[in-house]
Amino acid sequence: MSREMEVTENSTDFSSSYDVQLSLFDPAGQPVASVQQGKAVHLQVERGNGGLRLSFTSGGQTVAAGRVVPSTKRLASGDFLHILHLEAGTAVVRFADAVDCSQFATILKRNVAKTSVFDERTEEASAKQYFQFYGYLCQQQNMMQDFTRTSTYQAAILQNGSDFAGKVVLDVGAGSGILSFFAAQAGARKVYAIEASSVAQHAKALVEANRMSNVIEVIHGQIEEVHIPEEVDIIISEPMGYMLFNERMLETFLHAKKWLKPTGRMFPSQGDLYCSPFMDDMLSMEQFNKANFWCMTSFHGVDLSSLRGAAAEEYARQPVVDTFDPRILLARPNRYTVD
Repeated sequence: MSREMEVTENSTDFSSSYDVQLSLFDPAGQPVASVQQGKAVHLQVERGNGGLRLSFTSGGQTVAAGRVVPSTKRLASGDFLHILHLEAGTAVVRFADAVDCSQFATILKRNVAKTSVFDERTEEASAKQYFQFYGYLCQQQNMMQDFTRTSTYQAAILQNGSDFAGKVVLDVGAGSGILSFFAAQAGARKVYAIEASSVAQHAKALVEANRMSNVIEVIHGQIEEVHIPEEVDIIISEPMGYMLFNERMLETFLHAKKWLKPTGRMFPSQGDLYCSPFMDDMLSMEQFNKANFWCMTSFHGVDLSSLRGAAAEEYARQPVVDTFDPRILLARPNRYTVD
């Protein structure tokens, strides 16, 4: 039960304490060895000028402590349980009393920052998989070795050097930092390279190895959540996914405009999506044949053929990402422009 609660009507300071069970996990999701999982502890919640502070103690000894900061997130809650993602890791706090749990939830609601724009529009599992994928150097290599992509960006930046010379640039989803280097080559005074995946650490290493730390600053985080100390003159990014919109990077690119000066520019500033019907007999046959597995009437003694039609329909609905000969188009493409 809650042992004490001191709140004054004219003051934001208060102190509250609870008897709870604590399980603590490090940022990698591994149990913290120094804390017995499910350990009975005393939770002290205090709020003062420095914000909200949580202290977990047992036998007069501090087991864990931390301050509730703007990046604190409530992953889940229930009648007796709260799961908190703090800077130091994840804390699973189980209350003995539903009233105490509800009271604690109210305290958190008043003190924890609202969910970020990115979190509101993205499922956690999807975001984790996305950033893990782009955290691999091999994936960065695949993009950098796309000669058309890389050389086109470099040409666009260097050929517009007057726009970059002496200016402050924001690189959204910087990855390896290659576009940031191009901006520096064009004479940018300062480049903020924002990257949410773990490849940000490799980008920092490249910046240091190329002695560009005085110009390029790599910031590890999501553009919706990080802070930069000044407005920027130019925003650069490679935000196009398949069919232009896939991966929803365009939304992040546009969100970055909150840092852009009124007279600032964006590279790129326009995207065109071309749509047209086509006919490809070879592709149709290839997709159709994938469903032939379900034609078998004795797969380990099981007749699968009743699912042949459903499998064929499923394969027909799946998108195919590939290059093609424009001669297979059945009509002139219709252009949709995003400016």
